[in-house]
Amino acid sequence: MLAQLPLWIAALWWGSMSAVGFLVVPLLFAHLPSPAMAGTMAAKLFTLQTWVAVICGLLLLLISGRKRPEIQSNQPQAAMIFIVAGMLLALLSEFAVAPRIVLRENLALWHGVGSAMYLAHWVCAGLVLHKISRGDPS
Repeated sequence: MLAQLPLWIAALWWGSMSAVGFLVVPLLFAHLPSPAMAGTMAAKLFTLQTWVAVICGLLLLLISGRKRPEIQSNQPQAAMIFIVAGMLLALLSEFAVAPRIVLRENLALWHGVGSAMYLAHWVCAGLVLHKISRGDPS
């Protein structure tokens, strides 16, 4: 079971992003009485998703660092690069983009940037899951 832990963590990361971004948030906008209510709830869900991503990413980095001490630091694994990229995208979205959306500052632009960053983050998490499921360290 412990050997499968990285796979479970990667699946939680990618699966939670898929559920929140592509299922729950669109349903909020479709079924809540106003876009303002849906936007407020979506912001809370995206904040929670940021922390899920950061925790999952940190756990994966800690596990991979302990598991493979023979890998030299000048030869980073591709999965590790996608883990770090996903975590950075999540944190940038939360602390650089989301505040501008909440303030409705150039809303179309920042919503588009945020959506593109979420999609890129989702791709990173999916690539991490793919690499871990294949046992592919590179």
